Amino acid sequence: MIRLDEKTCRSLDEALRREWLETNGLGGYSSSTVAGLNTRRYHGLLVAATKPPVGRLVMLSKLEETVVAGGRRYDLSANQYPGVIHPQGYQYQTGFRLDPFPVFTYEVEGVVVEKSVFMVHGENTTVVQYEFREKGNAPSELSLELRPLVAFRDYHSMARENAAINSRPEFGERLITIRPYGDLPALNFAHDGGELESASCWYRNFEYHAERERGFDFTEDLFSPFALKFDLSGRSGLSLVASTERADVRRADAYRQAEIERRRKVIELAPQTGDELVPALAAAADQFVVARGSEKTVIAGYHWFSDWGRDTMIALPGLALATGRPDIARSILSEFARHVDRGMLPNRFPDAGEQPEYNTVDATLWYFEAARAFLASTGDEEFVRASLYGVLVDIIDWHLKGTRYNIRVDADGLVYSGAEGVQLTWMDAKVGDWVVTPRRGLAVEIQALWYNALRVMEDLARRFGDAERQELYASMAGRVAESFNRLFWNEAAGCLYDVVDDNFRDGSLRPNQIFAVSLPHSMLSEEKAGLVVAAVERELLTPYGLRSLAPGDPQYRGRYVGDSLGRDGAYHQGTVWAWLMGPFITAYVKAHRGSAEARERAREWLAGYQSHLSEACLGQVSEIFDADPPHTPRGCVAQAWSVAELLRAAVEDVFGV
Repeated sequence: MIRLDEKTCRSLDEALRREWLETNGLGGYSSSTVAGLNTRRYHGLLVAATKPPVGRLVMLSKLEETVVAGGRRYDLSANQYPGVIHPQGYQYQTGFRLDPFPVFTYEVEGVVVEKSVFMVHGENTTVVQYEFREKGNAPSELSLELRPLVAFRDYHSMARENAAINSRPEFGERLITIRPYGDLPALNFAHDGGELESASCWYRNFEYHAERERGFDFTEDLFSPFALKFDLSGRSGLSLVASTERADVRRADAYRQAEIERRRKVIELAPQTGDELVPALAAAADQFVVARGSEKTVIAGYHWFSDWGRDTMIALPGLALATGRPDIARSILSEFARHVDRGMLPNRFPDAGEQPEYNTVDATLWYFEAARAFLASTGDEEFVRASLYGVLVDIIDWHLKGTRYNIRVDADGLVYSGAEGVQLTWMDAKVGDWVVTPRRGLAVEIQALWYNALRVMEDLARRFGDAERQELYASMAGRVAESFNRLFWNEAAGCLYDVVDDNFRDGSLRPNQIFAVSLPHSMLSEEKAGLVVAAVERELLTPYGLRSLAPGDPQYRGRYVGDSLGRDGAYHQGTVWAWLMGPFITAYVKAHRGSAEARERAREWLAGYQSHLSEACLGQVSEIFDADPPHTPRGCVAQAWSVAELLRAAVEDVFGV
């Protein structure tokens, strides 16, 4: 449970810095700030995934809530309009908690109002429930008015007042259906018998200050199709269900109990280490696992990412295996096997459901490590042999003969990649035609992943009696190790070059070299591995992850701020990435031979994230942080591989599960 007190809730700056997130296992979500003031175009009470896990639409933006007590009106909501916050309902807020979903508490005229918001797993359905209790002498006349504000637009865009909207709701028994636009799904509101006010209107000029800071369009108009008024005499609570389904408000309490039970089971499946961070991260991990057809995939980050091949494979061990849910890992591996093309895993599935994009060199190689981790965790050789081995063999073959973007095995046995204007590694920032960190040639982590993949395949070939390929992969791996140590060791710096391309050696001190130590199969001697870990710790380690570039580099950027050009120019030029703490801890513990002292130090590093769970998106881990202190959280407020790698490192490296 995460609690915020009255002082925090009534300080607008503090409240707006803290966001909450509910997800539905389809790619849809519900999210805002603890003040209920939307600061992003991506905020909304119901953001539905209409083509799971993509096709996301902001349907219900928010509810305007007013308590009427003794003839006086008390607005509980808050909005930013040009030059003013109106209303200022946070001034009545006495607390907020995540228990296990968002719960807001207000007090007016001796009445305590407690509002909870949660989503129904597997449906584009958001349930909002209100409980009321008297605290002192409450007025005899008491009511609650709810006015929904809807957007009905793609979650990347903005709504504007228009004459094309259909303003006429359809009314049923405790059910109101709106169809603002014929080409979009209907939205159903199931309610507890409220008195209907059918007058509709537009609310104009909402401002989203997070979008303004990011250099994007930040104003929007929202439509209110009706209002509902509930007499609270004799009532202790009421519910409102907003859904793309034919909702039934009588099921609201059952939905609530089912969701509480589902989340309890998620935490129970995770290893019982006695450390409070592990169950917290297990709960966070669950929000990224979503459906793609009949199988599972991973949302890379909220609010704006879809499922990415690279992020999914990196996150899979932490999200599925470290949480005790191997069936999810099996499903993800199966789903992505279907999409391998010309020896490549998809980099991204676009939001509108178009064909996947194949523009990554590392996602495919991370697939081998995900398969290895699955086999090590489950011992399910039959699944790997029947469903994955042939696909993995084909991937190796394609790399040998060459595939898209000049991805190929070169004369030294290493993997070359690169094409003009394309960013293929995880350092993939691009602004217009400017590829910020092109890294063409032989990238250090690609070679580490390639070697690891070959050793994984050598082991699989041995297990499956494929002697010819076992010998081939062993021979290839030996050649890679010899070439790598000859070409990549930077004797002067005592660490690895980041990129090698013909006679060019990039000595930029970046975190990519840590994978040459952290991956299960390493090409480095114990001495060199120790030097790499020491260099990374000295120059790149922060309390929230690794910097993407050492501070002494001329290209270093200490803060991730400004418009797209400024932010993307800093994305991999110093900005701290939380997910890199996972491989760093693995490498650190390995380099110190798994000593008790090393594991304890790793535990202390991980414990530092406990406070972060209460400072940005509550219960979640941010994508990135400023490179310079105080390391302000930035980027996506909830990132899959951030959560996954911290959880994996905690379970495997600290607690040895």
